[in-house]
Amino acid sequence: MARSIWKGNISFGMVNIPVTLHTAVRDQAVHFHMLSEDGTCRLRRKLYCPETGEEYDFNKAARGYELAPGQYVLIRNEELERLEPEKGRNIEISQFVDAGEIDPVYYERPYYLLPEASSLKGYRLLIEAMRDREKVGLATFVMRSKQYLAAIRAGDRDVLMLETMHYDQEVVRVGEGEEIQPPEAVEPSEQERRVAQQLVDALTQPFEPARFEDTYTRRLQELIEAKAEGREDVVLQESSEPEAPQVINLMEALERSLEQAGGQQGKGKRKSGRRRKSA
Repeated sequence: MARSIWKGNISFGMVNIPVTLHTAVRDQAVHFHMLSEDGTCRLRRKLYCPETGEEYDFNKAARGYELAPGQYVLIRNEELERLEPEKGRNIEISQFVDAGEIDPVYYERPYYLLPEASSLKGYRLLIEAMRDREKVGLATFVMRSKQYLAAIRAGDRDVLMLETMHYDQEVVRVGEGEEIQPPEAVEPSEQERRVAQQLVDALTQPFEPARFEDTYTRRLQELIEAKAEGREDVVLQESSEPEAPQVINLMEALERSLEQAGGQQGKGKRKSGRRRKSA
């Protein structure tokens, strides 16, 4: 079992359930170090004053909030430490909501919540109660000196999922201020709406996440492996940006897309038919 990154309790009402928190996603991005051009020296960043050239140790540096160009409010590390939220080992569910009420824009990062051996019954009870009522629990907790808002839901295979969430003031809303403005409303015709719905139906398939692949990361890893084996004559296929489609009538584009989608579905049916026949 993967090592937990947090250990504590879920509480709702007077019920406490000991749990451990585990990462639910893995970072697959390839990370590089900065080296000299010939690759013989790993380069390091340093803190220095651009006016005097004097270097500073990270432990002796302070943080400053810029009020105006060149004008800062100085905040020292000990002051930040005093402001840190009180450390705790409790995920307190304050309320339950319908899952559909939460806009996905609030979700940040998923985790698994696994039960301790002593809490199996209470853990299962919480899962079944939320699943029966189709509810999600909202909770707050502290991890690594940061306070989080979180949604807790019943996941697959009877495992609780915790998803950290953005606070309301972090979310940029459409129409508030001048950052994001809604587009001008242009009504499509009934025929356009009907054909668009048919296109959506034709392209609707079960969600199979394994069908989708980060091809850039895979090709980059293949390049790294080849170079690690001493192969320098690796032929790289240059990625090409697809040409922008020719601007045509919206209705014509919908009908062409629907025809193409129908053809692809037909191919899929013929392939599956052949597989069943050979079986």
